[in-house]
Amino acid sequence: MHFAFSAEEEAFRQEFSDFLRKHATPAILQEAESGLGWGPHTWELVRKLGVRGWLTPTWPREYGGLGLDPVYRFIIHEELDYSGALPEGASMVGAGMVGPTLMLYGTEEQKDQYLLRIARGEIEFALGYTEPEAGSDLAGLEIWAQEAGDHYIMSGQKLYNTRCHYAHYHWLAARTESGKPKHRGISLFIVDLQSPGISIRPLWTLGGMRTNEVFYDNVSVPRQNLVGKKNRGFYYILAALEFERVFSVGGLRRMFEELAAYVRESPFLRSDPLTWQRLAQLHVEIEIARLFAYRLAWLQTSRTAATHEAAALKLFASELWQRLAASAAEILGLAAQLKGGAKGAPLGGKVERLCRECLVQTFAAGSSEIMRGIIATRGMRLPRDSGQV
Repeated sequence: MHFAFSAEEEAFRQEFSDFLRKHATPAILQEAESGLGWGPHTWELVRKLGVRGWLTPTWPREYGGLGLDPVYRFIIHEELDYSGALPEGASMVGAGMVGPTLMLYGTEEQKDQYLLRIARGEIEFALGYTEPEAGSDLAGLEIWAQEAGDHYIMSGQKLYNTRCHYAHYHWLAARTESGKPKHRGISLFIVDLQSPGISIRPLWTLGGMRTNEVFYDNVSVPRQNLVGKKNRGFYYILAALEFERVFSVGGLRRMFEELAAYVRESPFLRSDPLTWQRLAQLHVEIEIARLFAYRLAWLQTSRTAATHEAAALKLFASELWQRLAASAAEILGLAAQLKGGAKGAPLGGKVERLCRECLVQTFAAGSSEIMRGIIATRGMRLPRDSGQV
């Protein structure tokens, strides 16, 4: 069977690809590789995408979208990922998670205030989930939101909130009730990151990317910024995670193609059978990941729940990034350790950077252990309690 886009989808892909070749300038690519997040050139690109409805292609037109099937969102993610034009992957929190959740659970006032601005690329959100004692076990979060008249007063700490230094709003999960079970006492809020009492401190990953720790010190948040019902935030977060899991393999394909091209141009490497074996194995695995991605796009277009399929793609692709980095380092030898800008650095130092960056792939957006748990319980219908028979 041959998997391919329809004529209309392929025409759209070509149009979008041509746009990126024209507008993904060296300045944008430099910002993407800096690890600092979105700079002024990136914001300019995001707004150009927003003008065309390409940030939110599946949204209804009244909210700034194009009313297209989910496969078009996949096409956009794939091409953005391949181009390397956006840091932290092609996914956007506002367009990918916040907007769809607000359409389901937000008030009309919230929809009017945020949706069109998200679609136009005017604002971005940062996830406010993880805490020092609440990572994979999100129900263990401790930041507290206390009711005080027409406001909530919030105090506590968030960790690894990557976009907070350039986003406008925090998509914040906070505890509003101390009773048990823990997940029933969590609410979801929209918080202006310029609010008094919020301090943001940088944390730097091994790969050179900036993330943040965020402190709330008696921050006042209007009651109308509560999303949906009080104490139902955990369930809204689960819904938002479903919207988030649109993964692509565009970046994988691009890195592999550059590595293969380098080998073909090297008289020594191109005649080495072991190098052929490594490249052939990577080629097979990238093709598998591509088919996983296509199937996920098809399932979402068919309005089919695809929780464990998305987990399988995320798991396979994230671990494949690490296998690609290891194989590239073996093929290039000691020269793979040279950083960008160093004399003789192969592929402009991309392999050295990839070996550091890829470490985060298997726990960002859900660890490999969590993904395997989802596959086991939802895909294979195995019991959650290992002690059950």
